[in-house]
Order: sequence, then structure tokens, then C-alpha cells
Amino acid sequence: MDYDVIVIGGGLSGLTAASLLAKRHMKVALIDKNYQPGGSCGIFKRWSVTFDQGSAMLYGFGEKGFNSHRFVFNCLEEPIDIIRHDLLYCVNYKDQRIYFWSDVEKFADELAKVFPSEKENIHRFYRDMTKMYQHVMVETPTYTTPDETDPKQGLKSLLKHPISYAKFLGYLNKSARSLLQKYFTDPEIFNFFDKLTSTYCYATVEEAPAVLAAVMFVDNHIGGSYYPAGSTLFLPGKLEKAIEENSGDMLLEREVISILFEDDKPVGVLLDDGTELRAPNLIYSGTVWNLFGKLIDPSRTTQEQRDWAKNMVPTYPSVVLYAVVDREVIPKGTLPIEMLVRNPEQLDESEVTAYILSIDDRTLCAEDEHTVVAIGPTFKDWNKPEKKAYQEKKKQEQERLISVLEKRFPGFKNALRYAELATPRTIERYTLKNGGAVAGPKQMLGQHMLKRLHTRTQWDTLFCCGESTVMGTGTPTVTTEGLSAANAILKKVGKEPFVFREGMQNYVRIVPKPFTKDQLYADYDERERQVMLKAMRCRLCEQPTCIKNRSVDVRGIMRRVAVGNFFGAKKCWLKAPVDQEKLVQFESNCIWNLEGEEPVQITEVLSYLDEVVA
Repeated sequence: MDYDVIVIGGGLSGLTAASLLAKRHMKVALIDKNYQPGGSCGIFKRWSVTFDQGSAMLYGFGEKGFNSHRFVFNCLEEPIDIIRHDLLYCVNYKDQRIYFWSDVEKFADELAKVFPSEKENIHRFYRDMTKMYQHVMVETPTYTTPDETDPKQGLKSLLKHPISYAKFLGYLNKSARSLLQKYFTDPEIFNFFDKLTSTYCYATVEEAPAVLAAVMFVDNHIGGSYYPAGSTLFLPGKLEKAIEENSGDMLLEREVISILFEDDKPVGVLLDDGTELRAPNLIYSGTVWNLFGKLIDPSRTTQEQRDWAKNMVPTYPSVVLYAVVDREVIPKGTLPIEMLVRNPEQLDESEVTAYILSIDDRTLCAEDEHTVVAIGPTFKDWNKPEKKAYQEKKKQEQERLISVLEKRFPGFKNALRYAELATPRTIERYTLKNGGAVAGPKQMLGQHMLKRLHTRTQWDTLFCCGESTVMGTGTPTVTTEGLSAANAILKKVGKEPFVFREGMQNYVRIVPKPFTKDQLYADYDERERQVMLKAMRCRLCEQPTCIKNRSVDVRGIMRRVAVGNFFGAKKCWLKAPVDQEKLVQFESNCIWNLEGEEPVQITEVLSYLDEVVA
């Protein structure tokens, strides 16, 4: 089947681009290797516990600041419930707890307690950065990448605040350290800002461009920190809903192995099962290394281009610990996101960010539990060790992360109910992020901003978005990149692009916390709510026991129903419907039933879809 647009990769950037194009009535196909969309953003389950598999420190949903997520959901007219954290997070630094308040002045006071000799400089720095941020980012909202910015709009903004814009542009090719040196002299404070830039963009202050640091140091305070109520299942799930409700196709568990060319232009893709799909426009949402190293035949590029891509420096590979612990081991006052820094002098394996999102969202686990997801760098060699050595390394890294958490939460090890580890190889297997580099190429001087992949390529039929493109890593930035790719195609075909308008209706709802299971689906009618709760019990098993030959995508149907995507669920069901007898068999084979619990009520969910969804 031919399409208007084919999107390669189902991370947040690809989902954003596809959903917006579908909203403009373009025929879209999104292709992803995994069995559920989202890339690094999404969930998996172990029994009744829900784990966020990766991206969960979410910005961009606020009323102010760089709120690209909010803008996209308003454009899609798609409601989503969001939890706002009271504070951004806490950094445990040199035996002190530094709280990141939304109020920038309050945070400056907090930081001055740690670096008292720099108190006035800290306030001056944050005042200057906040003023510039307000002038450049807030007063004239724009949701586009620098390479796609309308020159007229850019000039208008420049003339409004010429001094702030001159400073902003002056930071483009200078390091964050050079910016900080204009304010600070204490070498210790440079170590602290190193930790911030390594958290925000996986680069040190020596590596990170000042223009990024200047924005990041302020933006998260202004905009706030958020989490989708009910888990990160809802963020990619709602974008998938917008695609399917607007006649788009989700081709999951399918991998693009090459981009097809005709007359020296990309015209389609070849899938791993031999299928060819064609479209006049393609969007690539993946790594620069896979694009030039796998998908585009070398005869279509120059040696210089291939070397440039190959030599892009990646962010460090990561390991992720997923754990369930007794609730009481996490003390009162713990924040949902805590950064643990053991060595202020350098980035090492003791630097771990812990996500305890069950503090604000009680739907993730039982009342007497907390979920803990801990992510940090790994400097072991994971390059295809043999099985026994690989398992031993996994065990060592799991024990290492547990010991780091034990220092922050005494008794953690004894309170542990469950733990498993994702290695760089795990990350690459599910997300195609080369070597487990969770944020793609580093946003460092020499390969930052306009020195990365651009939205438009040398071919006018191929567009790019994602972490390898201009704005780099982070969920608000990849969302903006997806938006820019969509708008580039809309302009090309003469359709209306998505731009900010005063008075846009808001579809992002901030819900009370702690968010509980009673609040889940509270706005739906009772029958609909009960069907969604039944679907939410599905464990989305990687190897489903309910079906033998995968003819019916039960987990895909349940995932869609759980986020309110009834149209997509019905479409998925009608691809391979089976009779009542088969559905009863599916329920008897459900993993819950095999473990002696009530199975997912597959028959009831599908009966509802047959009866209600047109």
C-alpha cells in the first residue's frame, strides 16, 4: 500500500511527526521494530507492577516555558492527564540535599547554602539567564528547530529584544564553562554544574555549548517537571491514538532494513520481511549511525558523509536497574526524582539518577511497595561477551547500583522484593540506540546544534527528527524535532503548518497527587471505565502465553484500550478476528490464569469493541 508519508522509528519524535501529519489528513505509516511504540518512553510490567522503561523525567507540559508537549497535545486536540511534581528533583551532593525549586530565586538561595562565597554571583547568574530566557523563549513562543525557523519570525523576535538575542547567539559556539567563568571563581561550583549538564544533555561544562546550558539551567524551573498520570504508557499511547483515529497505520514489530531510491531520491522502504512500502515523503527518526551505516546504500552518499556520521561521539552507555522495595525503606521527604552524586570531581559509575515515581503515582504498584528505576553510566565493555561473562557482568552491575541506592536509602538491599537490570545491549535491542547510548550523539561543541543532522536532508523527500538532529536529547526537544519535520512536509505539500496561536484550547489537565487507582479513568462513563481497567491488567508480555502463533495481537489491543484508543484497538482486532471459543482459550492461557489469578477478561473487552466502536 502506498502512503503520503512513511515514518521510520516510533520514538516520541516519530510519533509526534506522524500524529500531526495524520491530523492534517495525510495518509501516514509509522514503522517500529518494537511491539509497542515510544522508544525509550513507555512501560513494561512484572506481575501487577508497572515500570517506566526509560524516559520519565518529563518537561514541556507546563503553561510557561518550553512547553512543546502541551503545544502538541493542544494541536492534536487530545486530552491527557498529567501529574506535576512539587519540585523538579533533588541532587544529593557532598552529603547535602539540594532541592530544585520551581522558583528560580528560591533555588538560587538553596544553591548559595552549598557555595556561600558565590551567593551574589549565583543570584546574578540566574537573574541574567532568566531574563534572556524570558526574552528569547517565552515572550514569543515558537515550536520549531533553529534550522526551520522562519527568518521573518526570527527577525521580529530579534528586534524585540536585540541585546538578549545577541547574547544568546553569542553563546552558540562557546562552552558552558566559558559562560560560567563570567560569573564564578570557586572551582567547586564548576563541578556542580558539570553534574547538571551531564544530567540535561550528557556532556560536561567543557563539552556542552553555552547556548544549550543557558536555556537548560532555567527552563526546567520555569516549566516544571511532570509525569503522565497512570504511567508513561499514556504519552506514546495518546500519540498512537491520534495517528490511528486519523487513518494512520502503526506497523509494529517490523524493521526497516533499507531506504529505497529511484532517480537518486528516497521513495520508500524495504522491511525485514521483504515488503516494500512507498511514499513521496519519508521521515527518519533514529540515530545518525544507523541512517548512514545501515539504511542508505553507500553508493548514495560520500565517504566524507559516512566518516562524519561514524565519528560522531556518542553519549555514554547506560545501565538501568528496575526494582520493587518495601514502602517504608523510602523515607518521608524523598522526591520522585533524586540524583545521587558520590564523586563531585568527575563523572563516574557512582553517579545515578533514581526515579521513585510511585511517590506521586500510586497506580504503579501495591500500597506497601515503591518502584525504583535507577539509571547511570557503565564503563564496562559490553561488546558481545559470551553468555556466561555477560550474565556475570549483569550481576555485578546490578549489585553495584543496589549498593549506590543503599547509601541513600539504608536498608534498601534487605527491603528489595524484585530487581532486574537492562544493559546497553538490552537498550540497543529494544530501541536501536547504538551501543546503548541512550541520548544518541553528545550535544558537545563540534557536533552540536546545526552541526548535527538537519530536519531537511540533501534529498527533498527525506526528513529527519530525533536525538541525532539539531536540538539533541530530551523529550521536549525530540518532540519539537518531530513537530518541525511534520511542518516541513506540510509546507512542502501546501497544507497548513502547526503554529502557536493565542487562545488555543488547552487539553493538558493537571491532576491531584498522589494519583490513585480510584482516579484512573474517572472522567469516562462507568462501563467504559471498567473495560479500560480490565485492559490495563494486561501485562503486555514480551512472550505472550495467551496466544500461540501471534495471529491476534491481544497485548496490542489491550494497550490501546488502556489509553482510550478504542478505534485503534478495534482496527487491530479486525485484522485477525477469531471466534468465541478461541477467546476463551486465550483467557485460559493468560499468564495471570497460569499463575492462579483471574485472567485478563479478553472476551469482555473485545465484546465491548464489537458492540460500541464503529
